[in-house]
Amino acid sequence: MMLRRFCLVGLPLLLLLLSGVGLGCYFETNDDLTIIELLRGTTAAAPVTDLHLYFHGYAALWSQLYTAYPLVPWYALTLYGLLYLATVLVFAVLWRLLRPKLGVGALVLLLVLFWGVAWLEHGFWFNYARVPVLLAGAGLLFAAQRASVRWALLVGVGMFGLAWLIRPSVALLGALAAAPGVWWLAGRKGLPLLAGVGAWAAAGALLLNLTWSPEAATFRRLDVLKSNINDFQLTAPPTQPLTARDSLGLAAARHWMFSDSTLVNEAFFRRAAPFNPAYFLLHTAPAKLAALPAQLARDYFPLLLLLGVTALLGGRPSGSRRGFWLVQLAYTGLLLGLGTLLKLPPRLALPLLDFWVLSNLVFLFRRPGPAADRRAGHLVLLVLLGVALPYGYKVYHRSQVLARERQQNQAERRRQLRLAHPARIIVADALVTTYKSEAPFAEGNLLGRNQPAGQVDVAGWQTLHPAQARLRQQLTGTRYFPDALRHLGARSDVAWVLTPEGAAIINQQLRLAQRATPAASLLESVRPSSARPETAQLYRMRVKFPQ
Repeated sequence: MMLRRFCLVGLPLLLLLLSGVGLGCYFETNDDLTIIELLRGTTAAAPVTDLHLYFHGYAALWSQLYTAYPLVPWYALTLYGLLYLATVLVFAVLWRLLRPKLGVGALVLLLVLFWGVAWLEHGFWFNYARVPVLLAGAGLLFAAQRASVRWALLVGVGMFGLAWLIRPSVALLGALAAAPGVWWLAGRKGLPLLAGVGAWAAAGALLLNLTWSPEAATFRRLDVLKSNINDFQLTAPPTQPLTARDSLGLAAARHWMFSDSTLVNEAFFRRAAPFNPAYFLLHTAPAKLAALPAQLARDYFPLLLLLGVTALLGGRPSGSRRGFWLVQLAYTGLLLGLGTLLKLPPRLALPLLDFWVLSNLVFLFRRPGPAADRRAGHLVLLVLLGVALPYGYKVYHRSQVLARERQQNQAERRRQLRLAHPARIIVADALVTTYKSEAPFAEGNLLGRNQPAGQVDVAGWQTLHPAQARLRQQLTGTRYFPDALRHLGARSDVAWVLTPEGAAIINQQLRLAQRATPAASLLESVRPSSARPETAQLYRMRVKFPQ
């Protein structure tokens, strides 16, 4: 009993800690720190309590905690805690599933190897989107394995609820990925569990739609349109030649500059970046589809090998195996469909592969069986042993690459902040790009001693958030982006640290909106001869009065 408790509760914690100490922890994208800065109020007029699209309830709590205890990494503590909880649930599922087939020593070794090749990346290369898909799927598998116990049903629905509050669509994806395993574990007994999940999702979606403010609803629609062009490549060339205004809007959108709502709005996206299914299927989809197999084989060959072995074991010719092969086709379609129609980054690819492998293991070992099942368990263990070393080397190499990227990004961030010093406010379009690969638990020391009192981001997905307009209103008295820039340009305590492309787009926006005098434009300060042409540099706002 003590060994079982250690393996289910202590072993996941130990593995997470060893991974963090030995390999480090890195943010997969800059999204997490961008969210943290909104929660802290660094890039907003006040700490943001509602992110609208995700972290429902979490954001309000975190913003208060950051205000009271700003040096504590509340975001990382919460999400890593939930990741640990998902790991405990998956280990519990595997223990009950495989304990009749393997000895205790072999089972502990299998858990460690499974974590190393299928789970380690979630904490090592972290992104918030990993948590809801893992937590939702793990909770459902755990509850389905104990379908006759009422408290397990509450655990399953509760875990889905926590995941749904983080990001509803990703939690539903996790539930969908775990659904075959749920059915094979519980059969019809799992229907109340799935019904509870469906009820939560439906009620939550209804509540959100009824309580969203008009600006939140607009933000949601624009976020989808932004993703269609920059993330998913779902758009086609415009059917009509673009006006100068729309050409500028397209350049701004591709540079992630969405602050000017008179330039980049829903009507603009319909004109400049329409969705054309025929164009997408003929020109975009083939290239995205062709790249997927190589991407998955390069990054997740251990899981693909496990899937191949479990498919051979579970799909031997038999009428009863027809459903098994249909599930394999469904998982394949899900991965290829997501990767082609949207995108399949590591934060989604690995969780989906995890639940595919877990579902296949459930199919193989869900019932007490003969010695053949024990041989299958040992074969799975041998496969894990065989892939552990090459995959371990791959993870070690990635840790070295990410460590160098973190050092480069930190050096670039310090350089940009030195350029801005001693200004109270920094206007930047490339500072957020340095957040990638940062340490999740070091967020309190992100900007360091040269941190300005305020930060106005003019590029990034966060420029769509309603908090940005409120920040401009607080700093300048107007929400209109070009006028706000002119007001900031008249202040001596504002530093402009921009890339040449970003500064050029802002200058075009200022010229396009010259409805008042004096005219304003950004001029680059002296650029060091060693600086790369694309790096951010210090600019100053020149105001030209009429003669």
